[in-house]
Amino acid sequence: MGPLDGIRILDLTSVVMGPYATSLLGDMGADVIKVESPQGDIIRQVGPSRSGEMGGMFLHANRSKRGIVVDLKTTEGREVLLRLAEAADVLIHNIRPQAMARLGLGYEDVRAANPGIIYAGAFGFGQDGPYAARPAYDDLMQGIAGIPALMAASGGGEPRYAPVNIADRIVGLHVVIAVLGALRYRERTGQGQEIDIPMFETMAGFVLGDHLGGLSYEPPLDAGGYPRLLSQHRRPYRTADGHLCVLIYNDRHWQSFFAAIGRPELAADPRFASHGSRTRHIDDIYAETARIFRTRGTEEWIALLQEADIPYTPMHDLKGLLNDPHLQAVGFFEQRQHPAEGAVLSLKVGARWGASQPQPTRLAPLLGEHTREVLEEAGLAAEHIDRLLEKGVVRQHEGVATAAE
Repeated sequence: MGPLDGIRILDLTSVVMGPYATSLLGDMGADVIKVESPQGDIIRQVGPSRSGEMGGMFLHANRSKRGIVVDLKTTEGREVLLRLAEAADVLIHNIRPQAMARLGLGYEDVRAANPGIIYAGAFGFGQDGPYAARPAYDDLMQGIAGIPALMAASGGGEPRYAPVNIADRIVGLHVVIAVLGALRYRERTGQGQEIDIPMFETMAGFVLGDHLGGLSYEPPLDAGGYPRLLSQHRRPYRTADGHLCVLIYNDRHWQSFFAAIGRPELAADPRFASHGSRTRHIDDIYAETARIFRTRGTEEWIALLQEADIPYTPMHDLKGLLNDPHLQAVGFFEQRQHPAEGAVLSLKVGARWGASQPQPTRLAPLLGEHTREVLEEAGLAAEHIDRLLEKGVVRQHEGVATAAE
């Protein structure tokens, strides 16, 4: 039994941010019902799949869910959604509030069907600012939060986005946190509520937590920015025959490093004297350290760093990550059989729980795989469901029976 066993979540999200959040809640045991349009979540088409509708990103961001198709642009589709909301604990959407209102599915509409529901919206911007109605995607949120500018400042090149959906996944984690907090509040008070989780404000706090620096004070003490993170030399060290990720961070690390490489004179260099001094001279320090690492091979460095108890890791590519011996030892990858895709890899939940371990409860659903099942649970008669299917208001996957058995 997962920690959220008994909690039902209506998932009206698509692409990455919302689906990632709801998959985490599903891993914790919540009954997550993913509601898709007849066209399906666009992220189904990203990357190869055997069926053409189950790309890898969709597969991993939509596990631990049941999937239904409802055309929310129809009156009957709206009625179906509100019927499902009556028995739900949480509704999560990443549709702009203006669009939800046009669908007749704003907070007050849903609250009328279920006063205790937690209604969580994750979208671009807070609704009391001038950007309220703007659309939002990961690239846009990275840009407005300053990440490409920081990438340029740290590397001396053109601005670029981080090559992961970092904004989607960070905000997705905040969605999970908000929902868990709201569930706890409702447990104590009996009160549901509406929660907005805006991407811009969330990412602004994430970036500025590292880089506001001296701008935190009035008057400012500096121009902001964390020098170590912005150093152009902060990168995996090139060795004589490869690369290695090393962080020589505190006083003990540096003293051990100088002793291990036979350069005790560097310990007397005032630039290395303290953490504050190293931060002020970080470009020079990282540049000198990079020159030192080029003098030996990777395996020689690993032996030296292990002996000196200095933190390091290999620099993996994707193949290296899949073959990492630690991930293999902890069983991080599990091969499972998907009904449309055959053998697929499922990723383990990283956290270890002593009593109620979260784990994937099912693989990502086919488009409309559980439509009839969910609607029957909501109390809709078989004849009613058949009519909705015939009219295209809802859809059942072709590989699943469309008539009641």
